[in-house]
Amino acid sequence: MNIFHQLMEKPWATETGSVVRLPPWSRSPHPPARTALRMFLAVVAVLFMLMIVAYGDRMVFPDWRPTPQPALLWTNTWVLIFASLAFQWARFAVRRNRIDGMRVGLLAGGAATIVFLVGQILAWQQLQAMEFFDISNPAVAFFYLITGIHGLHLVGGLVAWVRTVARVWGDFDAARIRRNVELCTTYWHFLLVIWLIVFGLLFTGDNLNIVLKFCGLR
Repeated sequence: MNIFHQLMEKPWATETGSVVRLPPWSRSPHPPARTALRMFLAVVAVLFMLMIVAYGDRMVFPDWRPTPQPALLWTNTWVLIFASLAFQWARFAVRRNRIDGMRVGLLAGGAATIVFLVGQILAWQQLQAMEFFDISNPAVAFFYLITGIHGLHLVGGLVAWVRTVARVWGDFDAARIRRNVELCTTYWHFLLVIWLIVFGLLFTGDNLNIVLKFCGLR
């Protein structure tokens, strides 16, 4: 009988019969949304790293020709930097309960991101109009692949941005808004870093030696 009695015991209940409540997710130092974002960003970082390594590996072939460099990419880079700074402004504002400042930062960051994406499309067209453009050039194919995937991740970020903006002007939940702004800011900073690495290594000149050292191929 003692064995059956022990099997029927409920160690999660107190002696008075009340159930011990587990702490809510919100009290965790790493909320589920933030943990999920970090895992996703780790996967994205690996994806871009593999593309950079593949790019560097292809550069060692004797028929390699660097991608023609659309001048618009420099302007687009500064626009994306501004977008990231705008989201950082929104983060500072929401931490200080400055709602108007947060709204300005969110709108400026999203608008600048849209300008960046339009600029990338124009850069594609600018590349096609160049005299030495050749679609069969592997460097050109890599350019479209890498910039296209980066742009798609920004489009995905804009979906979350639209939902956040809708909440800011809708049913205002301070805790949820702050969390969403924090996540959006982290995401934009990450994609800015990815773009700076990709742009600096692959699309600013013939950086063969630097790319090969970065990829561990030399």
